[in-house]
Amino acid sequence: MRALLEGNRVSRISVRGFAVASATAVTTVGAVVGVASGDTQPSNDNFEATAADTTLLADIPAGQQAQVQTASLAQQADAQAYAADATAKKSAEESARLQAAKDAKSKKEAAEAKIEAAEKAAKAAEEAKEREAEEKASRSETRDASSFSAKSSYTVAEVQAMARQMVPADQFQCFSNIVNHESTWNYQASNPSSGAYGLVQALPGSKMSSAGADWQTNPATQIKWGLSYMDDRYGSPCGAWSFWQANNWY
Repeated sequence: MRALLEGNRVSRISVRGFAVASATAVTTVGAVVGVASGDTQPSNDNFEATAADTTLLADIPAGQQAQVQTASLAQQADAQAYAADATAKKSAEESARLQAAKDAKSKKEAAEAKIEAAEKAAKAAEEAKEREAEEKASRSETRDASSFSAKSSYTVAEVQAMARQMVPADQFQCFSNIVNHESTWNYQASNPSSGAYGLVQALPGSKMSSAGADWQTNPATQIKWGLSYMDDRYGSPCGAWSFWQANNWY
């Protein structure tokens, strides 16, 4: 029986010691805080209150001592800070991953757009080349003056009809503008001061012999030569007309 009482006494003393140590730590922290806030003299009331508290803590049953031992605020703060850091790090990594994916998609789209633009440019150039070849072939066909029967004389309407059949449709108006200014569609027009002759006023007129020996009397021969001259020197009748407008000659 005495041994049992002694054991209970040891237990109560141990609890009491733990309470006193805890109270002392709390009081010490309070004293430090007081000093930090300007209160240089610790109050005796604090020590007395601590003593009273220890008496109450000593009466806590041994089975409930675990409730007294709680985690410190510093440990809780550290745990919260660690969790916040981990969350921030995870969020940053996710943001970086999403941005990298977005950048990669943008680069891919830009590369695809560049390839598409290059393909369109190549296709346009090829189509332009084909059109140019077709136009050249068409001009070669329409410049054949031998398809017109030779006559002793031609009216303006007949000469214009020849030109419409020999000059490409998209170039006829430009060709007509030049002929209107140079000879008013008179295939026998002659400039006595310069020696220019014919519809396009070739200078000298004998240049047109390269298109046919009948250059003096056949409007088709003159049209053929005039087209060849405009194409070789200006690229087309419209190119020649642009130059004529700027210089009043071609």
